[in-house]
Amino acid sequence: MDNFYTYVLLSGIVMLGGGLVYFLKEQITSGLKYLLAFSGAFMLGIAALHLIPEVYANHETSIGIFVLLGFLIQLVLEYFSQGIEHGHIHAHKNASSKFFAPLLISLCIHAFLEGLPLANETLGHNHSHGFTHSDEHSFLISILLHKFPIAIALMTLFIKSNVAINKAFFWLFIFSLMAPLGNLVALYFMEFFEANGNMMNKILAVVVGMFLHISTTILFETDESHKFNLAKLVLVISGGFIAFLVA
Repeated sequence: MDNFYTYVLLSGIVMLGGGLVYFLKEQITSGLKYLLAFSGAFMLGIAALHLIPEVYANHETSIGIFVLLGFLIQLVLEYFSQGIEHGHIHAHKNASSKFFAPLLISLCIHAFLEGLPLANETLGHNHSHGFTHSDEHSFLISILLHKFPIAIALMTLFIKSNVAINKAFFWLFIFSLMAPLGNLVALYFMEFFEANGNMMNKILAVVVGMFLHISTTILFETDESHKFNLAKLVLVISGGFIAFLVA
């Protein structure tokens, strides 16, 4: 896919999610847990069917270390983001910038890292381990499906915390730029990455670990009564099945 359209999608899905919260408010927020259930199942399916085989294609015995590293990185990031990736919204009325700074920084790091492996497909036809078209598309779709509910949760948090709407959209826009920025940085340093032990494959392994953490946390979370309701179960099965069809 052309880089320009990829960047438009990556940024646009975030702004769309935030805009829907602003105009629809509770109508869109009420369905957040179902969006997350579907996206989590799809991410797990893509990780198992596409991304894990991709990172192990080089037969590097140490690649599992980077998958685990990604899992731990996401664990640390979610300590600062307070679990907003899973739809957790802990609003504080009139919260100061000190409250939002760690949350926004962690989300931006997360998005930046996700954007790095997308550069694989851009040069994939010239490198032995670039994504195939189906790999690239499924990975991009996974990111988009995950960013949409994050944007909804983030804008909901801003509104419930009485953040000025112009400031809320400004920070949402900054967040929307992080994945395209990661892609641009990876493209710029691609030759360096490929010349130093296929670092891009290791970066992808880190992102796979992050995907595994996010998707499994979403799927294993239950509601307040500790029940896994039927609607969520259907969405999880649907997300996994669609991931299989994409494969």
